[in-house]
Amino acid sequence: MARLVLAAPHDGIALAIAREKALKAWKREWKIRLVEESNPDWRDRTDLIL
Repeated sequence: MARLVLAAPHDGIALAIAREKALKAWKREWKIRLVEESNPDWRDRTDLIL
């Protein structure tokens, strides 16, 4: 089951793509920490983008 657990607004598509590429280079532990800081229950955030 796939869930959206992290979403962040950006001022433009280029900035969003740059952030996504940067996050892909992060270690798994860093990504987990980022999610847990903003969404400790790992709830689905799909409602934030609809």
